[in-house]
This record gives sequence, structure tokens and C-alpha cells, in this order.
Amino acid sequence: MKNKQIKKETAVVHKGYDSSVHHDSLSVPLYQTSTFAFSNAEQGEKRFAGEEGGNIYSRLGNPTVRVLEERMAELENGQSALAFGSGMAAVSAVLIHVTKTGNHVLCSRGIYGCTFGLLEMMDEKYNISHSFSAMSTEQEIEAAIRPETVCLYVETPINPTMEIVDLELVCKVARKHGLKVIVDNTFSSPYLQNPIDFGVDYVLHSATKYINGHGDVIAGLLVGNDAEDMMNLRMTVQKDVGGIISPFDAWLIIRGLKTLHVRMDRHSDNAAKLVSFLKSSPIVNKIYYPFDPDHPQYKIAKKQMKAGSGLISFTIHGGKEVAQYLMNALELIKIAVSLGDAETLIQHPATMTHSVIPEIEREKMGITHSLLRLSVGLEHSDDIVRDLQQAFAKVETHFAQSIQK
Repeated sequence: MKNKQIKKETAVVHKGYDSSVHHDSLSVPLYQTSTFAFSNAEQGEKRFAGEEGGNIYSRLGNPTVRVLEERMAELENGQSALAFGSGMAAVSAVLIHVTKTGNHVLCSRGIYGCTFGLLEMMDEKYNISHSFSAMSTEQEIEAAIRPETVCLYVETPINPTMEIVDLELVCKVARKHGLKVIVDNTFSSPYLQNPIDFGVDYVLHSATKYINGHGDVIAGLLVGNDAEDMMNLRMTVQKDVGGIISPFDAWLIIRGLKTLHVRMDRHSDNAAKLVSFLKSSPIVNKIYYPFDPDHPQYKIAKKQMKAGSGLISFTIHGGKEVAQYLMNALELIKIAVSLGDAETLIQHPATMTHSVIPEIEREKMGITHSLLRLSVGLEHSDDIVRDLQQAFAKVETHFAQSIQK
């Protein structure tokens, strides 16, 4: 079957693997080896010189990892992909690749806390500065670009405020100024959103999340639209910094990917039902979900996403004390960072994932102590709702006199 005929639901199962060259094993084999033997010394010389293809050392490439990379490149409509030992390894690699001392990175208004920490480190140690923009209009982006700007770094939906950035708009401005565009697509997965289709240069994922989907792997993925550029990244930053993925973790992610489409449909359906419930609760103040018609960037979300995914953020009446009481009152839903697992998870960004960001910056991003982030799992939606109902009832009873509705 020709690649152009293969849909994503098929690609997650088949792409990048030919069983006939792996002893007809239906499942992708696990090549749990650090190095590979050469037939002779001359072959080793040729492979190191780049004159002959083939395996050398698993930091430079591994057959199991290669299947994952080819499958991800197909799913993101890119030319090439690289697998890393964590999402932050992927973030670090691409930022090191596109920047040098004196450069500037323009970021969307909100970014993951550890990405913020990395950018702060790059500023302090290497004089690579960064700033933030809502990127809501062409004029706003233009005004934020500096002579030393080399790339636009975007999360959409933004973690954890669920703001949406118009990728078509961002790429239009970036092309005008010759800037690279990097998009963190973790919250959507390649099943729901493909930034490269809008002109993005690099797409990255914390594969720990929806890509794997089972909460048992830490990994990252980077997809690019230029194969030669990605090979350069592989043979420089990835090789020399060394943030590679293990063959076993790659094998686990390949296994998880096979159900990506099924899981994302269920995550999205459950999230939509949870949004309807949350709107009926007197405890809840505001709800942030991309496919909620009341979301301010709903039309943009519909333009570039297939569905709303499984992340919901919402604010409650009251501050940190109420938020923590609510989380502690939950019975089925687990208090945990991360997302995309089969289990529904809840966390408090201001004191957890984004606590590294100074409070003033957090407030600008909309991350207040009343904000909670819910990663909706694969359980029956009725059970998730019931757990929230009983926890909300406890909050109302305990804080009846203090919550201002």
C-alpha cells in the first residue's frame, strides 16, 4: 500500500516496519544492544565515514528506535524524526540547534515550567534571551520580534491555560522574517493536530504523555520538515549531548502508539462530557477547553485541531487552600503531574508543574492559585463525574462560609 493511501489510524500500527527483514516477527523486535558488530574492519571504516549505511552504536541509531522515528515522522507529516530520553531532552536539543550566543527566542505567553527553567539557564549562562507574547495578531508578533530573534517557540494548546495560538498566523510572520518555528504539540498528539501542515519547522512531544499513553515511559520526540537539517541535528547535538532514548523505551512507545487514535477519541469524548458537568458546578468559576464554544480561540482550535483532546483547566472560587482541599477530597482521580495516562489525573500548576516560574510571570500567564488542570483519562465518564461531584460537595460544606461565589 502506498504511503499516500495510508491514514493515521493505519500508520500508527504499520509505518516504519517491514517484518520480512526481521525474521517475519509480527511485533517490532527489541534490539536491546549498545553496539553492533561489523563484518570486517573496512565495513567499520565505511560506516563511520558515512560511505555505507548500517548500525554502529545505539547512541547513533538503533533498529527499534528507527521504527519509532519513522512512524512519528509519518504521523506528523514531517521528513524525519528523532527520539530522545525525555521531552526536555527534545526541547533542549532543538533550542541548542537553532540558537547561539546573543540570539533571542520569542515564546508564546505560556510554556511548560521546565522549558521556562531551561530558557532562564540559557539566558544566564549563554546570553540567549527570551520573551513572551500572546501572539494573537500579526502586529503583536511583529512588535515582539527583535533583530536578534532566531525562532518562535510555541505551545498550543498552552500548558496549563489552554490558550490556542494560530499556527498559520505565526508561520506567516516567521517566514517574512526568516525565523524558525518550533511547536510543542504534546497536548494534542499527532492524531489531533499537525503543525507542520501550517508551515512549522519543528514539532516536539513529551512522548511520556499521549504518545505512549500508559504512564510507564519517560521520552521525547522531535519531528522536522527538512531531512538534511534533522540529520545534522542527529549527528551533532543529539550525538554529542547524548539525550537518547533506550531501545526498550522506544519499544514500549511503539506498542503504545498502536492505540493512539482509539485513546485520543476516548480522551476527547470524556473531556467534552466533563466540561458540560463542570459548567453546572457552583464551585467552578471558569473553564478552559479548546473545543468549548465559549473558549475565546474556539474557531482557531476548530481550524487546526481534529478534537479538543483530554486536558481541561478550570478555576474555582477560592485560592490555594480550597484547591488543595478539593484535590484531597477526590477518591478515583489521582493527584499527579503528567497527563495522557489511562487514569484521570489532577494537579495544581502554581505549586507543581509551573512552580519554578516566578509568581509575577505566572500571573501574567494566567496561572493563579485557583487554577487546576485535569487530565481526563479513559475511565467511564460517569465515574469521573461522580468523583468530582462528591469532592465538590465536601468543598461546599467545608467552605460554605468562606467561598465567595
